[in-house]
Amino acid sequence: MKKLTVRFSLMATLALFSVMLLLGAFAGIVTLQRADQAMSLMHRLGAETQAINDVYKDTTRTRSAMIRAYAEAKEQGKPTSTSTAIDSALASHTRSTRALQAFIAGEPAGATGLQLRKDLGEAALRLTGSLDQAIAALKSDDTAAYAEINARQLTPEGAAFSTLLDKFQKRQTALAEGLVAQRRAEYGLVLWLVGAGMLVSLALVLGAHLFLKRAVIAPLEDAVELLGRVARGDLTADVGVRGENEIGRLMRSIAQMQQSLAAIVSSVRSSAQSIGTTAREVADGNADLSARTESQASALQQSAASMEELTGTVLQTAGNTLQARALVEAASEAATASGAFMRQMIETMGAIDASSHKVADIIEVIDGIAFQTNILALNAAVEAARAGEQGRGFAVVAAEVRTLAHRSAGAAKEIKRLIDASAEKIASGGQLAREAGKSTGHMVERVHQVAGIVVGIADASREQSTGIAEVNRAISQMDEATQRNAALVEQSAAATEAMQAEADQLLDAVSVFSLAARHGRDQLRLPYQRVA
Repeated sequence: MKKLTVRFSLMATLALFSVMLLLGAFAGIVTLQRADQAMSLMHRLGAETQAINDVYKDTTRTRSAMIRAYAEAKEQGKPTSTSTAIDSALASHTRSTRALQAFIAGEPAGATGLQLRKDLGEAALRLTGSLDQAIAALKSDDTAAYAEINARQLTPEGAAFSTLLDKFQKRQTALAEGLVAQRRAEYGLVLWLVGAGMLVSLALVLGAHLFLKRAVIAPLEDAVELLGRVARGDLTADVGVRGENEIGRLMRSIAQMQQSLAAIVSSVRSSAQSIGTTAREVADGNADLSARTESQASALQQSAASMEELTGTVLQTAGNTLQARALVEAASEAATASGAFMRQMIETMGAIDASSHKVADIIEVIDGIAFQTNILALNAAVEAARAGEQGRGFAVVAAEVRTLAHRSAGAAKEIKRLIDASAEKIASGGQLAREAGKSTGHMVERVHQVAGIVVGIADASREQSTGIAEVNRAISQMDEATQRNAALVEQSAAATEAMQAEADQLLDAVSVFSLAARHGRDQLRLPYQRVA
């Protein structure tokens, strides 16, 4: 059993239960099929019996209706062709014919009694044929022919049909009782099989439980117990390897893990002790280095203080020069801005002059339009005078138009006079602006020259200040480097102390593990280490 794999055990259990399930499903399907066949046979038996019984009942009604029609003809002297009994006989005969056709065309119920069924159908056909002849005789009022057909054909054929029908009904009853008995026997067999299957299933479930508990659950519980002891720090447990299946491989892996963990814990203890010793030695060296670094930092701080005083004096001179440079640059910018404003004013005066010329041209156009309007109004007045009385209203309108044209022309001339005067003043202002622009340009050039001189002085002061600042920065960098070295020494000392504390904590952490005596330091070898 130790060589059986867990996978095979589980698959075998599942396969066994699957086989039981398939057998149960197969038995159920077979039972349902048998029940369906029985129901189908019972349905055919019922349909056959119902159809032949309908034939018997309708033929009996047909014969009864014809007897009534014959009796009425004999007793009352009524013609049989007009009797209502004939209509009833025809209806019953039609129904019996349809029922007989359904009986003959239907599928036989069962493989036995086929000859009896055939004889019954033929007897019914003979009877319905004789009924056709009897109905035809009564419809033609031939009562003598009816009486002869009834005596020679209907009576013996009806008796033969009744005898065969009685045998057929007994045969149908026997078939139905046989089906019921067969179903009861099959029902008992199914109950017995279900009971036996349940007992077998319970036995298989119990056997599978015991098998899985012994082969899978118990070894897994042992593995859980071993892992719990390892989790609590007990590495002294003896792991017994069981079998060659998955459980055996799991136990071997747990044993290897226990051995590796014990080796790692022993190695960590040894390494932590070595780290503590090394950390103490490094701490002593850091203390000596810290003292020498502090002495060097003090000397550099004195040199830095002297350079800072010299740098302050040079920076003050450079600052004054920069202020003078800023004032000169501000004056230069103001002069440049004045020159720009003068150029803009000159351009604006030129634009106004051009606009005044354009307005004068527009006024001339308006004056021309007024003149042409006056000419047109004059022509209109002449045409109105020619028209006489009919053109009087048009003449009045033409006169008004001429008046408006004269007024427009006068206004245009006045505007032109004012614009000409404005143009002269604008031209004079433009000349003055150009002269002012030239003067401003000369002033801007002088200011730029002064600014260049001041800028040269400022650049020289800045270069001196930059040189001294570089020397000062070099001393400051040396001082900062010394300070950083001192800080690094302190950090190194703190790190060494922290490392020593971590080593102590590591020793405390691994002290919770219990190791077997064979895990001595000389016998330790981690799984990833190679043997020299």
